[in-house]
Amino acid sequence: MSAPDLVLVNARVRDPELTGATAVAVHGGLITALGTDAEARTWAGPGTETVDLAGATLTPGLTDAHSHPVWGLEMFTGTDLSGVTDLEGLRAALTAAERRDGWVLGFGLDHNVFGGRPVHRDLVEDVLAGAPAHLRLYDGHSALVSGTALKAAGIDGPRAFTQRSEVVTGTDGRPTGHLIEHAAMDLMTPVLPTQPYAERRARLVGLLAAMAATGLTSAHVMDLGGHDVPGLLTSLEEDGDLPLRLRLAPWCMPGATDEELDALVRLQGRAGRLWRIGGVKFFMDGTVEGGTAWLEHADCHGQGTDAFWPDPETYSAAVRRLHRAGVGTATHAIGDAAVRHVLDTVESLGSGGPRHRIEHIETVPDDQLGRFAALGVVASMQPPHTAYTRADHTDEWSKRLGVERAARAWRCRDLREAGAHLALGSDWPIAHYDARQVLATARAPRGAASARHGLTGPMALEGMTTHAAVAAGEETVAGRIAPGYRADLTAFAVDPVEAPADEAAEAPVRLTVVGGRVTYRR
Repeated sequence: MSAPDLVLVNARVRDPELTGATAVAVHGGLITALGTDAEARTWAGPGTETVDLAGATLTPGLTDAHSHPVWGLEMFTGTDLSGVTDLEGLRAALTAAERRDGWVLGFGLDHNVFGGRPVHRDLVEDVLAGAPAHLRLYDGHSALVSGTALKAAGIDGPRAFTQRSEVVTGTDGRPTGHLIEHAAMDLMTPVLPTQPYAERRARLVGLLAAMAATGLTSAHVMDLGGHDVPGLLTSLEEDGDLPLRLRLAPWCMPGATDEELDALVRLQGRAGRLWRIGGVKFFMDGTVEGGTAWLEHADCHGQGTDAFWPDPETYSAAVRRLHRAGVGTATHAIGDAAVRHVLDTVESLGSGGPRHRIEHIETVPDDQLGRFAALGVVASMQPPHTAYTRADHTDEWSKRLGVERAARAWRCRDLREAGAHLALGSDWPIAHYDARQVLATARAPRGAASARHGLTGPMALEGMTTHAAVAAGEETVAGRIAPGYRADLTAFAVDPVEAPADEAAEAPVRLTVVGGRVTYRR
């Protein structure tokens, strides 16, 4: 064995079960040996760095299986409204908000702030003093904009879209300022303040470094983040390695032509040292709170009976074309009808071929649970989203779905017990990127999610290690501490499996290693 570049000693090594090993050797970005501290003394050479972990628990590097670190920076701009709990608080926050190029920008706004009232610019217009305002709701699928902003974008009435989107209008035909789903929100893009390239670049580096400090070593990025992102990542790697390994999945939207689908195929495999494009992201629906989740029965407002793709069969045809080309897909499906349609589509593909996954799965009936394992579909879920609901079901999510569907909220445990591979993530910036919070809320769900849906400690760790590797089709090279696997490693001061969930949520991270390189050291 060549002399290691890095040796970690005095550790409790989990793979993700405890192995009995206390030392790990790394060379050329790969794990080369596991053993005892005594054996480790024989491994080191003149150039070996040895790190004493002082009894820390060493796990496979944690992966956020659903994140938006590049595109999310655009969403995460302006005044943070995530702490606002009612309309009075929102008005106070907007009164004090800083302006950017004359605009009031905000993000993280909770639907529950409006107390059941329709989202309408009239509720905040008077505190803006005429300034254009653009406020993103926390789900990332809707925004509230002021009258001045609507005028700047030339939005004066309803619009027709090729995908499920809406410029909400009142009985008088005038826009209320509520823009629902991507195509409607994109109408604002040409007039919103832009982020200078240097600022965007610096913010991305800072964000990835902060993510590494919570124990993250990689992220499945559910977007491309813009056509210039491969160039941006290449530029960052010219100055040094990224703090995280990134796997990006560009979007495929309704109306995509065969030529556009073929272009997505050609993008696959484009890569740098620690980033690559792999897979394609679809949307089968929107969100429950926004009335755009595709449900088998309408919500309490009579909404939710339409798919994001106006003709769901065209979605299925697009997935089939990519499947034949060897490209795996990840489909946003929150409502029960959306989940069922994606599973039906995968079933129509036959056996073999690339792996497919479903993102979110916020409510799913009993008869669909076993299909995930039977079809080899990975369930990709985000436990921190449960914080936007309430145990008494008085929140917008629960009220829209009703008691029966709200009772099947975030069925992580049921899916695991039905044999599904369950990959866990945060969906940053929808929820905080802190990997420890993902682990903790997976074990102790909040709000409407029943405690019986919580995972065991080992299950939660697997969701961010071995099962996340399966979701990316990388189970033979990632997600374990074993010779020949990537040296992506996370060291915790306490055992994130054995410690109570609330302690795991704040467990000090001693060390984060990506490809054999230390990216965070406490």
